[in-house]
Amino acid sequence: MDDRFAAFRNKRFLRYWLARFFAAFAVQIVSVSVTWQIYALTRDPFDLGLIGLCQFLPALALVLVTGPVADRYSRRWIMGLSTLVEGIGAALLLALTWMDLVSPVPVFVILIGFGIARAFFGPAASSLVVNLVTKDELANAVAWNSSSWQVASIVGPVAGGLLYGLSPHIAYGTALALFLVGSGLVLSISAPAQHSSGEPASFQTVVAGFRFIFREKVVLGAISLDLFAVLLGGAVALMPVFAHDVLGVGPWGAGLLRSAPGVGAILTAAWLAAHPVRDRAGHIMFVFVALFGVFTALFGLSTTPWLSIPALALMGAADMISVYIRETLLQLWTPDEVRGRVNAVNGIFVGASNELGEFRAGLMAAWLGAVPAVVIGGIATVAVAAIWSAAFPQLRQARSLAARE
Repeated sequence: MDDRFAAFRNKRFLRYWLARFFAAFAVQIVSVSVTWQIYALTRDPFDLGLIGLCQFLPALALVLVTGPVADRYSRRWIMGLSTLVEGIGAALLLALTWMDLVSPVPVFVILIGFGIARAFFGPAASSLVVNLVTKDELANAVAWNSSSWQVASIVGPVAGGLLYGLSPHIAYGTALALFLVGSGLVLSISAPAQHSSGEPASFQTVVAGFRFIFREKVVLGAISLDLFAVLLGGAVALMPVFAHDVLGVGPWGAGLLRSAPGVGAILTAAWLAAHPVRDRAGHIMFVFVALFGVFTALFGLSTTPWLSIPALALMGAADMISVYIRETLLQLWTPDEVRGRVNAVNGIFVGASNELGEFRAGLMAAWLGAVPAVVIGGIATVAVAAIWSAAFPQLRQARSLAARE
């Protein structure tokens, strides 16, 4: 039991984890509320795809800025101020709702602001955890760090659906409060040690993250596998469509569907914290990426909530194992002086696989329908696992998640 919760005995990590949890919880409430609000206005799945695109494009546009910033300046302050900016976005959504001025264009503009804040938040938050824990605590911290988002994914969508059902004002107000608490928690952490290369800013230092990733084939294979698997297999953006048009459930049911992958993921994360992957990590990751695609296709074919919800939970469990292996490899293999830049590039991969994946799903749903969009994406994910297994033998043959000497 002590080993399972080793990272939480570190008080700095505990505050960091809580701050990331509250921020992630608030993001989930905003996401559920915005998607339901916009779909109620337009009934157009393409608009749901645009919600993801608005949050992804800033990270892509700023990738050469956010990483160097996280390496040269306080990651704690960047994370805290970014969370505060997200709180301002929640306040603006609350104001629009209060004045009955909600429409796609102003909401998309606010979401771009969210995207800018998240573009700076991601590299700083991912890099900060390594500065807060010891080398022995890191693998355990990575498992629980991944779970902070997943825990929020369990409660956040359900809470978002329930709060939105009561009143969108309550939903956005709750998100605002959580962003403020999260910002305060991370800024209260004592200043951690942070290593810097001391190199002057230049084009070469800016692109160091890209150079490192393309040089380390195991890291390149791992993050690009996640990119294409979730890009093709993601179905989160279409939850309102499935809830309303396929399964016939309301906002509460939509929140339950959104939370199901998180349920599977957090249970898996808790198991991984006590039983970390010790051998054949590459093989395990490829198997579970393929299973992610299988369960995605199963969800797309389902017409009843009682099959859809377990399929989504299994989908989240499979994805959690892939995320755990990928994040552990990334953090252990990356020198601290370039960690922010590497995590910024990784953030583009993650953002593309999530927000851009939502755009892909919305576009395909508008063209082919929601069910074919999800089923085809799931099948394509299985194909990606097979292709990457052949294309990256070093990744397939990776055994240990221990740090390189």
